[in-house]
Amino acid sequence: MNTTTFDPDQLPSCPDELDLLAELVPLQQQAIIELGCGNARLARDLLLRFPACRVTGLEVDAVQQAKNSARPQAGLSLVSAGAEAVPFPDASFDLALMLKSLHHVPMPAMDLALKEIARVLRPGGFLYVSEPIYGGALNEIVRLFNDEGVVRPAAQAALDRALAGGSHWEAVTERRFSQPVSYIDFDDFSQRMLYPSFADHGINDAIVARVRAAFEPHVGPGGASFVRPMHVRLLRRKG
Repeated sequence: MNTTTFDPDQLPSCPDELDLLAELVPLQQQAIIELGCGNARLARDLLLRFPACRVTGLEVDAVQQAKNSARPQAGLSLVSAGAEAVPFPDASFDLALMLKSLHHVPMPAMDLALKEIARVLRPGGFLYVSEPIYGGALNEIVRLFNDEGVVRPAAQAALDRALAGGSHWEAVTERRFSQPVSYIDFDDFSQRMLYPSFADHGINDAIVARVRAAFEPHVGPGGASFVRPMHVRLLRRKG
């Protein structure tokens, strides 16, 4: 699946992905699992808008998990686990979310992760997968220190295989959109992107210099603004 043919500037803008999620799936009184929840921002916003839901966030990054646990919220449960081994019984959830996380699953484990998600979803439950498209000005900067040109297509291929298998999943719809992303300056970009707690990008002075040189032309009076192209695929668990 070639996702590089989409011009990010021509995609419809979606500043809040929760709006798209709410358009595509029911979000009233749902038992939801988010796999690779990161800082759980969307999960927290979802619970504020739909307080009758219950969200379980799985995260393998111990540093991020500690930060999440320091901010308890009604309806949100946090579990240290990965998508390859979901520590819940069969048919426990109505909806599963993977927001920019499937491509972080080790490639040999992507198929297993999708089988695990199928296992813990109830028949008729949805899997919402939102993955960044490999393209655009921001990607050209990020790939200087974290080139995801292999893992992102691998994530899409894993979804294709899961659908082709025919036993667990059926495709519902796909959407492509762009998310606005902004940084105050290069220091802001550096803190948020170069040194994530979940990965070591081997950053050294030479890499920082290359990245800064690519970033600085995008800085204006209000900082640096980009759009991140995204590809959503919605699957339904067969009965």
